[in-house]
Amino acid sequence: METRERADAARNRARVLSAAARLLAEDDPRMVTMEDIARAAGVGRGTLYRRYPDVSSIAAALLDEHERLLQGELLRGAPPLGPGAPPHERLAAFLSAMVDLLDRHSHLALGAEVGAKRYTVGAYGFWRAHVLALLRQAGAPDPEALADVVLAPLAPELFLHQRAQGVTTDRIKAALTRLAHATTA
Repeated sequence: METRERADAARNRARVLSAAARLLAEDDPRMVTMEDIARAAGVGRGTLYRRYPDVSSIAAALLDEHERLLQGELLRGAPPLGPGAPPHERLAAFLSAMVDLLDRHSHLALGAEVGAKRYTVGAYGFWRAHVLALLRQAGAPDPEALADVVLAPLAPELFLHQRAQGVTTDRIKAALTRLAHATTA
């Protein structure tokens, strides 16, 4: 009997994530409600709330898969994204990879990283630790203060604002590459 409940829970989780992915991609993620997701997934609100306290938690679960792939590349991938390149090259490669991630999944990042919550999600801690290590390796002054400054341009709201203003991802990457070189020189 217990196995059946786990199978039901897994099926419900998959339905919730599938419905949420669709809704978050179709509309402004900040406008999607838990009721919308429960209705689209065909599950009760209680089922939804047992696993996820809010929409941002669901968006974070969806975004997590994509972020884990990038984290793996940072830890074990080929240079310059992975180990073995100078800090300024690794930082530029990381920032460029983050622009690509935002370009594909900004709707999820916008849903998951609402306001101050951006700084409490596990991925942000990982990104910050990576940037901090690169800044320290490069001998940057006050790397603890600088790490968040380097990550600030990757806020989903700013990224979407720039894209809406017609700034291409190539231009954003070029600007962030200049930032990487300036902060690690």
